[in-house]
Amino acid sequence: MAFSPLGSLPKGALTIMKEALRHILRRPVVGICAAARTADGRWLLIRRADTGTWALPGGTLEWGETLRDGLRREMDEEAGVQSCEVERVVGVYSRPDRDPRFHAVTIVVACAIAPPTKPPSNPLEIREARLFADDELPTELAMGMKDYLEHARADKGAVLE
Repeated sequence: MAFSPLGSLPKGALTIMKEALRHILRRPVVGICAAARTADGRWLLIRRADTGTWALPGGTLEWGETLRDGLRREMDEEAGVQSCEVERVVGVYSRPDRDPRFHAVTIVVACAIAPPTKPPSNPLEIREARLFADDELPTELAMGMKDYLEHARADKGAVLE
């Protein structure tokens, strides 16, 4: 049995190490993000631990992972959502100034979801997941995601940024 020094690190520490490596490599990363809505019309947002602000759930792809698999993993880890059906591509966003941590190319998809069934799996990253009615949505979202949600709500075809 091989020894893995990284296997004994807490999950949050490994996430921080991965993000540091992305800075060193200086290449855009690919992410997937969900504008997710329940059958009764509520939107799913997550509260980030680093900023305390609300955001759409999602994240960067792991090596060898498809967009769909990455979305399923992120929805489970960040929001405790077990059922997520992709409906359409909202847009592809690549503005380098959106995220201060790294340059990301983010594919935003509209999804139909069942309500979360468990809490976020990494409290070092995500504090909580919550469903919001249209009139309860926060006025600002983290990492410039407000337009992601606005584009999803407008349902006008895919945006390329």
